Amino acid sequence: MTDPGEGGATAGSTTAEIESLSYEAARDQLVAVVDELERGGATLEQSLALWERGEALATRCETWLTGARARLDSARAEQ
Repeated sequence: MTDPGEGGATAGSTTAEIESLSYEAARDQLVAVVDELERGGATLEQSLALWERGEALATRCETWLTGARARLDSARAEQ
């Protein structure tokens, strides 16, 4: 299995590692996970681990986007 992200992150990386990622890093790693899943060739166990990592990365991206949306809404409300 290839490395789906930067810094040696693998499909089995911890939740804490994912929660520390910037939006851009999480997005880039998510793209790498999707690419690897689409290529195929991974075992079922590897595919499940990649899927789980992808779900966690997507959640991290959504958290960042929700926070950004809240900040924009707050700034608009102040105007």
